[in-house]
Order: sequence, then structure tokens, then C-alpha cells
Amino acid sequence: MPEPESTAPRTPVKHVEVAAEDAGQRLDNFLHRHLAGVPRSRVYRVIRKGEVRVNGRRAGPETRLAEHDRVRIPPLRSAPAPEPTVPAAGLLQRLAQAIVYEDERILVLDKPAGIAVHGGSGVSFGVIEGLRALRPGEPLELAHRLDRDTSGCLIVARRSSVLRTLHALLREGAVEKRYLALLRGRWNLGTKRLDVPLRTDLRVGGERTVRAAAAGKAAVSRFRPVQFFGRLATLVEVSLETGRTHQIRVHAEHAGHPVAGDEKYGDAEFNRALAARGLARMFLHAHSLSFTWPQGAPFSINTPLPAELAGVLDAIVGTGAARR
Repeated sequence: MPEPESTAPRTPVKHVEVAAEDAGQRLDNFLHRHLAGVPRSRVYRVIRKGEVRVNGRRAGPETRLAEHDRVRIPPLRSAPAPEPTVPAAGLLQRLAQAIVYEDERILVLDKPAGIAVHGGSGVSFGVIEGLRALRPGEPLELAHRLDRDTSGCLIVARRSSVLRTLHALLREGAVEKRYLALLRGRWNLGTKRLDVPLRTDLRVGGERTVRAAAAGKAAVSRFRPVQFFGRLATLVEVSLETGRTHQIRVHAEHAGHPVAGDEKYGDAEFNRALAARGLARMFLHAHSLSFTWPQGAPFSINTPLPAELAGVLDAIVGTGAARR
């Protein structure tokens, strides 16, 4: 459906030189910052049409900019300014309480399940909008993402230079991310490395859906069983070598052991059995992050399994299902 034509005046053509602090940033993110008020869909459209140029040449949205690059930004109409709004006090309080580590470079949150990392798709505010409201004027940016229904370790950069460093570490596979997940059935595969490409560009009923596909993007997960609950379920630790959308959930389903409480890729009968034991969300928790800063200092953090998930494991044991 075409966007309604804005009555706002067009911006002039701009030629912007990339500053040192913006070096390494993706072109689309650079443009979103310089074109506040212009819909994201329109920004991507002018990139696709070649109206945005980097050093006189066409460039894709994922192009990494270098210091002194010259970016041509075409004339665009901005959207009407939205009414100023602020996140609810309850959300801000939850986010403030979720900060488990802070230094001059980063914040780390134990993100609660049910909160999106950013606004959009019907969600007005997410983690990053809430943090910016808590700390106005601070240039906070998400270093990576977690699904809305996943809890656990989430890193937020406090400076653009730190964001570029973290993104470089993530691209190089130098950040070790570990998750805890409860899977259907008894996992008899031992420690298993799943190297299964994923298609992440599929839509089903307008909703993003990921599928295992030979022609997909490389995706590698390593599953290690931690605790068996009879034939009902297995608690596993999953470490990621890549970070594709819904990667753990789709790899688990592909292996025949879907994640408990997963309404998109899971098993309805298994989900009902776990709901009867108190599971009210997807059983997936990002419990550990570790890496080494370029200067050589190691960093590691972990967050325990949330009480609502630990309670489900206790309920399984209490009903005797773990022995059957």
C-alpha cells in the first residue's frame, strides 16, 4: 500500500562527510540518524533506487562507512512530527531494576521476557526507548538483540565507538553467547553441533517465519544437555556460532526437540503439558555472555534462570514426570 503523500517540505540535497565517530556504521543506520522523521521504508526505497550515493557510487543499506566517505542524501519529505510520548513508569522501573552491570562503556540488562528490545510492529516502546528515557542525552545503542519472549543478557553500548567495537567482535564470532532452553523429549544426541542454514526472509500470513533451507544463510548452534526430565523434557545449554533470527528455536525444532512454550515453532501438546506445570512463556534464557576487549581485558557476565522458569523445573520434578 503506498504511503500517503506528506505535505511537509522536501529537505534539500545534502552531502555529508562521515566523521571519525561514525566510521564502521552501516549506511542505513547512518541515514536513519540524519533523516529523523522520514519513514524507514522511504529511506530503504531511496537506497534501493540508487538515490543515495557513497563517494559518488551506489551502495546497499549494509555498506559500512569509512571516515571521510561522502554520502549524498537526496531530497525527501519528512513525516509530520508525532506527539511527544514517554514510556509508562512501570516499564521504566522494570528496566532500571534489570540493569545488572554498568561501566563507562556498556550497560548489561537481564532483560525480562515480554519486553521487545525496541519499538515497532505495534510496540510503542522497547528496552532501548525506555533506557533513553531513563538517561536522556546519553547516546545509548543496542549492541545485539533478543526475541521479545526471550529473557537474559543484553548489552547496550554507551558510546558509538564502543558500539562499533562490539559489532566488530560479533561479526568476527568473538562473542560467546550461551542460552538455557527446555526442549521436548529426551535429548539423546549428546553434545551436538547443528550446522543448518536458515531462510530468514519468509513471510507467512504477513508474519516473519524462519525455516531450515539449504539455500539459506549459514547458521550454527551447539546443544549440550544439562538435565534430563525423564521422557518429558531436557534442559540444554545452547552456544551460538552465528546469530540468525529465531536460530535456537528453529534448530531445536529441526532436531525434533522444539522449545517449550514456543507458539510459532513448538509442539502444542507439549506446550499444554508444560503450561499445566506453570509455564506461561517461552522457556529460553540468554544466561551468559563473554568476550575480550581489543585492549586485552576479558569480560564475562551471566544471569541465573528466572524464578518463573526455575519454578517450572521444580514442578516437573514435584509431579514425578522427571522419573518417567
